[in-house]
Amino acid sequence: MKVISQPKVAVTLFALTVLAVAIHGYHPYAEDAEIYLPGVEKVLQPALFPVGTASFEAYVNASLFPRMIAFSVRLTHLSLPYALFAWHLVSIFLLMSGCWQLSGKCVDDIRARFGAVLLVAVLLTLPVAGTALYLMDQYVNPRNLAGFAAVFAVTRTLERKRWRSASWLAFAAAMHPLMAAFAISFCLLEPALKKKQIPVWAYALLPFPKLFESTSPAYHAAAQFHGFHYISNWHWYEMLGIIGPLPLLWWFSRIAQSRERYDMAAMCRALAIYDVVYFVVALIVSVPGRFEVLARIQPLRSLYLLYLLLVVFCGGLLAEHLLKTKLWRWVALFLPLAAAMFIAQRSLFPASAHVEFPWAAPRNEWAQAFLWIRQNTPVDSRFAIDPYYMQIRGEDTIGFRALAQRSRLADAVKDSGSVSMFPALAEAWYEQWQAQKDWKNFQRADFLRLKELYGINWLALQQSKASVLSCPYRNSVVAVCQIGN
Repeated sequence: MKVISQPKVAVTLFALTVLAVAIHGYHPYAEDAEIYLPGVEKVLQPALFPVGTASFEAYVNASLFPRMIAFSVRLTHLSLPYALFAWHLVSIFLLMSGCWQLSGKCVDDIRARFGAVLLVAVLLTLPVAGTALYLMDQYVNPRNLAGFAAVFAVTRTLERKRWRSASWLAFAAAMHPLMAAFAISFCLLEPALKKKQIPVWAYALLPFPKLFESTSPAYHAAAQFHGFHYISNWHWYEMLGIIGPLPLLWWFSRIAQSRERYDMAAMCRALAIYDVVYFVVALIVSVPGRFEVLARIQPLRSLYLLYLLLVVFCGGLLAEHLLKTKLWRWVALFLPLAAAMFIAQRSLFPASAHVEFPWAAPRNEWAQAFLWIRQNTPVDSRFAIDPYYMQIRGEDTIGFRALAQRSRLADAVKDSGSVSMFPALAEAWYEQWQAQKDWKNFQRADFLRLKELYGINWLALQQSKASVLSCPYRNSVVAVCQIGN
């Protein structure tokens, strides 16, 4: 077997990191950054967000992620945007490194190992069935950090280096306890990795909430915004994402066994068990009413680790048996895949730059308005914005709190996700959501009512609703307005 030096491996993995960013983009304030990033910002500047912190502070208390990122900012003296970009690059590089090490347990040839990691880099934003997850998001968050740690933990488990595996799992748990729980349950299948035993007792350690904990109408309303938690809401083609891996795992196990690659064969067996167990749990969770609160364990997010390992297996076997040394075959496979992933990402963020570098001004007009708010309004300002603002075409799921760094009333898209995980937040969220539910028909009197109820003194509005208000900032899409008497 040809040996490649560690410096060459590092350079190759860094090149794949750059390639991954070029294909999949970088959007530091998008999607779940609205949940995770305000916690970092408040650690760095405690005066931020004097009200309305419950939806993101719940995550702050459950993870070391905000404090770790804030510590890195203070240690390096980088501004937060530069630190976030650096962490994103490091996250991708470490995932590539973990997959490189894992591929060595699956294939022998260096070229095949490169194929495994290259496929991961090209498919980084591959949707994981109907779970609303990618293999890695386009911004740094706790899931990304827990993801690469899980891959290192699996590799160390295969090597029977239990303390090293436990260390990686502990890091993953410190970043994202739920995603780490899935990795822990897989690594506890170690007897199945080397023998044909099924230690089902390992799944007794799953992070179940109280089985019969009651839910409220407010919690139910929030849960309905996240129907993907319930397998009964999945489309038929998303269901294939659960069942489809099983024949592939059987096939890969046979190939691995025939070539005496016992680590890969054992992983395939363990993944099949893992898939079936969580599928059964997902069916139980989908029982209406009584078990609704169990949806917050999101059992099918276990598919994240399965998909990631499956991509490594596919890439290695394709390179070894199909692509081989034929350059045209590599180009014919990877170029269309990369183009398809690039086009998909551009369609998700059409009004934003593909890579939002920390030194570049935002192209998106919602982002421009949010940045103006950060730079020109008092730190203790209280905003109201359309509770469905993230779903407005051209908004590109940019988080208001994450970018504007100002308090706002609860929204329907991201704050409802916090409620689905932390039911104690339900009543307060529901009250604010109901107060804004008819936002599209609001007039001046409705905004004044929000001011009276919640102390709101600023609004971020679409231009069509801002004609009768005093608005010190306007662009062609958004107006930032003060609420008078």
